[in-house]
Amino acid sequence: MKDDSTLTPLEVAEMLKITKNTVYELIKRGELNGYKVGKKIRIDMKDVEEYKSSTKNNKPENNPITRSQISDSNTFIISGQDIMLDIMTRHLERYSKGFHALRSYEGSYNGLYELYQGRVQIATAHLWDGDTGEYNVPYVKRMLPGVPAIIVHLAKRMQGFYIAKGNPKNIKDWEDFKRSDITIVNREKGSGTRVLLDEHLRKLGINPLSINGYDKEYSSHLGIASAVSRGDADIGLGNEKSGLQVMDVDFIPLQQEKYELIIKKEDLHNPNYQAIIHVINSKEFKMELQGIGGYDLTEIGKIIAET
Repeated sequence: MKDDSTLTPLEVAEMLKITKNTVYELIKRGELNGYKVGKKIRIDMKDVEEYKSSTKNNKPENNPITRSQISDSNTFIISGQDIMLDIMTRHLERYSKGFHALRSYEGSYNGLYELYQGRVQIATAHLWDGDTGEYNVPYVKRMLPGVPAIIVHLAKRMQGFYIAKGNPKNIKDWEDFKRSDITIVNREKGSGTRVLLDEHLRKLGINPLSINGYDKEYSSHLGIASAVSRGDADIGLGNEKSGLQVMDVDFIPLQQEKYELIIKKEDLHNPNYQAIIHVINSKEFKMELQGIGGYDLTEIGKIIAET
């Protein structure tokens, strides 16, 4: 994204993996520069980059979470990027006094690796295996060798293509990546969406490097949809909910994915983990997710596999 780009508070929130209200609070406190265009708040990309640089300078090098926090039995880290995890941590702190759930905004693949290394206590994933057609289970078995785990279902989400309004390139499905007149904007390596794309390209025998724009990466669904809206690309892959938030973008549904939570079996009876299971199954949590929309919660809380 260019340094002279102008962003909405929602786009900044997606980029920084925070809520839109937090963006407004940062502007109010003078930590992030913003300005009004009519009645709307806008933020320049260069100011976002300056804010990110200033916060990095105030953190321990390569270690945003202190060792004392990690060793605290009442504090643990949940890895994942979906906004439902922000809602979950808020419900957890309300439900259990002294509960400090921190967030690690890693993609699915990297989150499982961090769980194996013991750097996070819970991971979430939406990783599709092209050979079996399964979500998550094959990856958990491969990436947590010798570590018994359970996989708890959270939601189903529709993944598909973001395309320009009216679909001027007449894009239909995965086969369109064989065309030389198509430009893509991509998710970062390690994200479930990137894995989904790469698995389909592998099965179709398409060399990723032959696709225009394959190496251009954004770290959020909203960033992808915004790039397509601006005309920077013809196709972006992401979930339906994010695409609906961006003007001048249509959505082609392709595949319903499973978003799930992974817990080591040895931790299952720890009170903190039991609190998470309680929140996932609570009426209040489900109602808030239903209000946001974009989630199929039919099987939420169901243990779908054990490894």
